[in-house]
Amino acid sequence: MDAPELWGGVECTVNRVHDTFHDQLRRSGHDRRANDLDLIAELGLRRLRYPVLWETTAPERLEPADWRWPDKRLGRLRELGIDPIVGLMHHGSGPRYTHLLDPRFPELFASYAGAVAARYPWVERYVPINEPLTTARFSALYGIWYPHHRDARSFTQAVINQCKGTVLAMRAIRAVNPNAQLIQTDDLGYTTSTALLAYQARFDNERRWLAWDLLCGRVGPRHPLWTYLRDNGASEAQLLFFSEHPSPPDVIGVNHYVTSDRHLSEELHLFPRSTWGGNGRQAYADIEAVRAVPGPISGLKGALRDAWDRYRLPIAITEVHLGCTPDEQLRWVWEAWSATLQLRAGGMDLRAMTVWALLGSFDWNSLLRVDAGYYEAGAFDVRGAMPEATALSQLIRDIATGVRPERMHLLVERGWWSRPDRLLPSLRLSAPSETAINSMTASPSQS
Repeated sequence: MDAPELWGGVECTVNRVHDTFHDQLRRSGHDRRANDLDLIAELGLRRLRYPVLWETTAPERLEPADWRWPDKRLGRLRELGIDPIVGLMHHGSGPRYTHLLDPRFPELFASYAGAVAARYPWVERYVPINEPLTTARFSALYGIWYPHHRDARSFTQAVINQCKGTVLAMRAIRAVNPNAQLIQTDDLGYTTSTALLAYQARFDNERRWLAWDLLCGRVGPRHPLWTYLRDNGASEAQLLFFSEHPSPPDVIGVNHYVTSDRHLSEELHLFPRSTWGGNGRQAYADIEAVRAVPGPISGLKGALRDAWDRYRLPIAITEVHLGCTPDEQLRWVWEAWSATLQLRAGGMDLRAMTVWALLGSFDWNSLLRVDAGYYEAGAFDVRGAMPEATALSQLIRDIATGVRPERMHLLVERGWWSRPDRLLPSLRLSAPSETAINSMTASPSQS
């Protein structure tokens, strides 16, 4: 089997908080520096997730859109021999003239997608809407991003609107380029819990598939979430649209972070107040499993195996990033690459691994709610007058060219996420309750 590909990506979120848009490309300065692409090309990457975002290209109305920025950037990528994987909306809610709950959203979005395809008919890979399930949770269930709703009905509509928009967008794109591929990304983690909260963990572990299941036409009356969706405002016609017009991804894009796996516990005194929440029935802490579960957690390999077992479609890891010390950042990327090689050698159709946030990212520690200047570097550090290569740049070049990394002695050391001291101090000092231990079930791929 051929070696998997190494892809890259730039953090390009344009999210809205009330009336303020937070633009990662502006924060990093990439919106003003086209020669960043030359630096990225020197890393040896074959493909690059790259934005042609609705909110910035057509902010007031679709006609006339301003194509000057994407014309220059996509043209330069062609000259450099880098294949763009074009993203049209990244954690956004659309321009001011629409939003995730707008009934017109799917058709408006599809019109924009068709215009992009007509402008760049040679582009063959698209991520129309990045992480639709995650975006729906943050915008319509948790109230963090616009339109700041906090209810299951809004969440349901936001997921349906984005997935229908994706189906219609790919139809418009393929009317121009029949060979265009859909690479559908979402964050994929696994939830464990105490025995009392096993019902919530089961629901969370079913919900994580919802966007992909809709696109694949799998959501019918026998689907585990059918009743939940119908009870929360989805009409039968809305749901059956997807089984009548299936648009399965050409590639399942798995985004997995050290925070993706979660643990739920009603023992609030063991966890920081910032993790406290609930579901209206039970108050509980929702915390990173890596900080709360003493035994093995599902992790990246578990997420990939679960996705492969469920869909048997080609897979790519579409975001690999860790905001931490340079050494730990290197270990995280190397561990993901090693997992990619191992799983592909074992027969999984795992096409690529993507080093994300090549230019770093801003303020993800606050979920992009404020412009506080909290920066996490990537392959380049953009805080100076010009981007400066970090240690990660060399590792990317080594992987891309098949060279044994110079810092192999550093890479094989265990990252903090694998060491005993990763647990919260409250859990290191007192053993978890018996009920917690008994219910820390393995991912289906490990059971």
